[in-house]
Amino acid sequence: MPRPKKPRTVHRPPLYTGFRPVGVPGRDLQPLDLSLDEYEALRLADLEGLDHAESAEQMEISRPTFSRLIEQARQKMARFLIEGRHLRIDGGDVHFSGNRYRCEGCGHLLNTPLERELEACPHCGSTDIVDLAGGFGHGRCCRRHQGRRGR
Repeated sequence: MPRPKKPRTVHRPPLYTGFRPVGVPGRDLQPLDLSLDEYEALRLADLEGLDHAESAEQMEISRPTFSRLIEQARQKMARFLIEGRHLRIDGGDVHFSGNRYRCEGCGHLLNTPLERELEACPHCGSTDIVDLAGGFGHGRCCRRHQGRRGR
């Protein structure tokens, strides 16, 4: 019986949860799911330029696990670009270490520590803000997870 999956740490929720080719109706596209941990692996290795050991440490997983994860993510990105699929970012056993809020009033994007909950936009005062971690069903569980790690 395989060992249970350990939750992976993701820095912040993604800004966007889907991408598709321009000019093609979504109903005509085959979906392709990229998990949140695969998204984070791409961010760390390909955007931030960290090596596999550093990336694995940030995600709190082993280096071999990270190597498998980044390979899966890169294969999916290639499939998305070459086959013209509808990329959806969601799922995976993760906890966020930070959060993002988007103000629907002024459009500002606010990066915050996970334990800070916003009720109004500090730029315009609007209370019409979107909790991006909450959109993935996270928030309280991630704060509890951070507390167990001693952060």
